[in-house]
Amino acid sequence: MANLYTQLQRGFPREAGRTFAALSDGTTVSYAQLEQASARYANMLVSLGVKRGDRVATQAQKSMDMLMLYLGCLRAGAIFLPLNPAYTAGELEYFMRDAQPALVICDPARAEAVRDLGRAEALARVETMGTCGEGSIPALAAASAATFATVDVDSKDLAAILYTSGTTGRSKGAMLSHGNLASNAFALKEYWRFTNEDVLLHALPIFHTHGLFVATNVTLASGASMIFQPAFDVEKVLAALPRATVMMGVPTFYIRLLKEERLTRDLVVHMRLFISGSAPLSPEIHKEFSVRTGHAILERYGMTETNMNTSNPYDGRRIAGTVGLPLPGVSIRIADPDTGDILPQGEIGVIEIAGPNVFQGYWRMPEKTAAEFRGGYFISGDLGLIDREGYVSIVGRAKDLIISGGYNIYPAEVENALDELKEVRESAVIGVPHPDMGEGIVAVVVPTRAGDQDDAPLKAALVHKLAKFKHPRKFAFVDDLPKNTMGKVQKNALREKYSAIFSNNVLIY
Repeated sequence: MANLYTQLQRGFPREAGRTFAALSDGTTVSYAQLEQASARYANMLVSLGVKRGDRVATQAQKSMDMLMLYLGCLRAGAIFLPLNPAYTAGELEYFMRDAQPALVICDPARAEAVRDLGRAEALARVETMGTCGEGSIPALAAASAATFATVDVDSKDLAAILYTSGTTGRSKGAMLSHGNLASNAFALKEYWRFTNEDVLLHALPIFHTHGLFVATNVTLASGASMIFQPAFDVEKVLAALPRATVMMGVPTFYIRLLKEERLTRDLVVHMRLFISGSAPLSPEIHKEFSVRTGHAILERYGMTETNMNTSNPYDGRRIAGTVGLPLPGVSIRIADPDTGDILPQGEIGVIEIAGPNVFQGYWRMPEKTAAEFRGGYFISGDLGLIDREGYVSIVGRAKDLIISGGYNIYPAEVENALDELKEVRESAVIGVPHPDMGEGIVAVVVPTRAGDQDDAPLKAALVHKLAKFKHPRKFAFVDDLPKNTMGKVQKNALREKYSAIFSNNVLIY
């Protein structure tokens, strides 16, 4: 069977009572309980009229119930569509209209607003799910049968849709198949040497590929266990490290850990592996972590559309500043961004990717999908090079993507929100170095009224327009934006001018 759940199930431990997850309240979930809970969720979905191929949209906080819902969707042949809990109602409206889910699940506190949206968009059903078992969905699942015959699917059938922003501000739904996710889970399991003796410290969110597919699927594929924490909390992570063997994180996790004197070699002497991704890890942090702990962080490179593409080796040199070698079955090439000509080794160009991990295209965007592929390779938009040893380095981002705290922010979306305000004549949004978040968001604004430097109304207006992680942390007011002869804003000049704006003022959100 090609169903991802069935393939992962083959890696479950023979002893069904073995722990799958240890929760923050002291309770545990065994693999037997996982099988039963995922069956209950699959039965619940069927009882609500969700059919094979239907989308199930979920905007809820991280919880074990949300994870069981994901597995239930797989088993029922439904398409899981997780959404960042920080998205505003305005942002949610677009996703609902575009994906047309058969079922929408939200936090109980947002139920009224989402139901209003659901009526406006003619959605079939809106239900609720909290973080501690509250809500209609956990109750319905608890009342459902604990056995379910997992639906057989084709490897190209969709398992999930993850929305990723575009430079125009319009989000695109990346369609990921059962085959895409299975290929990546098993490749990573082997490459990173996961076994059923591993315990993963899981402090990542589960609405995107890193925490949901990489961390969870690899754990399941190897029959391992996880310490399942609601979010990254330095105190809780330090307390949990002695019970873990592997940790996956974003650079911000490691930056914050390095600020703690309690992070010592003795604390992590038993650890097998530290993995970093979702944003570039600076060579300085890589070196400092290695000196402090004796562990070289393993950095890898992935995208929403492709899952993981490359990884520094488990055995062998983990080179700071690179994202390692192509994973087995994945092909990476460097091309001229304009002509598509394949470039010689060592030259910088756009990274293009082919392999069983590469997505099926963008939801209901056939023209956009076609434009993003060239000769069977997905055009990543990231600029990089491959050295003589085959290691891939990312040197820039062709689409001005900002990565702050592991989250992707596209400047155009923030600029569009700012430019709608009466106080703003025009704006340019850039990412500059931030000692804690990797990159901090800076909005350079030309005010409507000359000399106006009040950022308060701008901040207040964005609360209702954009998720918090997209908000600029600094505003700079100027008379004019630097532009070239074609009228394009010269963002390189802005990044250079404001590169040190966070150096003496670390803002954490």
